[in-house]
Amino acid sequence: MRAVIVAVGVAFLVSLFCTPIAIKVFTRLKAGQPIRTDGPQMHMGKKGTPTMGGVVFILATVIAYVAGHLALTTLPDAQIAQVEPTITALVLLGLMVFSGAVGFIDDFLKVRKRHSGGLSARAKLLGQILVGAVFGVVALYFPSSMTDADGQATNTETVGSTTLSFIRDIPALELTKVGAVIVFIFVVMAATNGVNLTDGLDGLATGASVMVLAAYALIAFWQYRHWCADPNYTEAYCYTVRDPLEIALIAGAAAGACVGFLWWNTSPARIFMGDTGALGLGGLIAGMAMSTRTIMLLPIIGGLFVIITMSVVIQIISFKTTGKRVFRMSPLQHHFELAGWSEVNIVVRFWIIAGIGVAIALGLFYSEFLANVG
Repeated sequence: MRAVIVAVGVAFLVSLFCTPIAIKVFTRLKAGQPIRTDGPQMHMGKKGTPTMGGVVFILATVIAYVAGHLALTTLPDAQIAQVEPTITALVLLGLMVFSGAVGFIDDFLKVRKRHSGGLSARAKLLGQILVGAVFGVVALYFPSSMTDADGQATNTETVGSTTLSFIRDIPALELTKVGAVIVFIFVVMAATNGVNLTDGLDGLATGASVMVLAAYALIAFWQYRHWCADPNYTEAYCYTVRDPLEIALIAGAAAGACVGFLWWNTSPARIFMGDTGALGLGGLIAGMAMSTRTIMLLPIIGGLFVIITMSVVIQIISFKTTGKRVFRMSPLQHHFELAGWSEVNIVVRFWIIAGIGVAIALGLFYSEFLANVG
């Protein structure tokens, strides 16, 4: 627990104090966010606000991960379950960094062209597919080599699973490794685009991501406390996952980094996360769902992202089939802007929706545990 707390604190402080530096640097570089001319006209006042702020909380998460591991080395040997960096950390941080890199290229092109169009939709999707495929393969083809004092293997799990999962793996839904990688690519694409579509109002995606990442930190830490690979855990009911403490540490660090960033990103935002931050967070959230074996729980934990994504899907289908729009504008948050709601009201109410999704998901997760140990 100490390592997770250290990681959260370090991430928060690095993000909180480095974001103003990023604001000055990106402003000096004239890396302002181009504003869509066909969007709500009240957004025109945000023109020139620096973007690519996701660089700060991605960097803060990586730094905090290192700090968390340094904290682990101070514990007595008997309390240490994981000290060395693992494949799990490589996958999760890799997903965040390289998904963020795809977003960074998109942001850079927008700034350079002084236009809201960056990477083409095809190029962005190709980047997401490539990142998902690479780290999906790593997650499924490199099992753990943890052994006990007698040299016997105690955990041979991979980061991901060839079985679809809800609260845990569902044996009846077994896939091949290739099939599991394909499913994970879909999850990466869905999560990255879901967060990206949500990132349309000051602080909206950041605050919602804090809740989702905090939920995964709680889930992973609970799995660590009831971990089948832990020789000190004697109960029959446990979680078959790989490196849950690593997962909790990274999720907590990312949540703390987002809170620090939110200080400057909330209305009126002094910096935007850009696609750099949105795709980075989406990639990490997808990795969290895979590594905690809660793939099909993700649509509930990230309920707000699902609702906003579906508003875009519904709008496109309706317009292409009937020529009529269901919403004044999509994504959904802009519909309410055009309906006269203030930006702050929309953000707070959508945060409430995000919180409800997280609460339901955590309730389902914990109730499954109680049902099996009761």
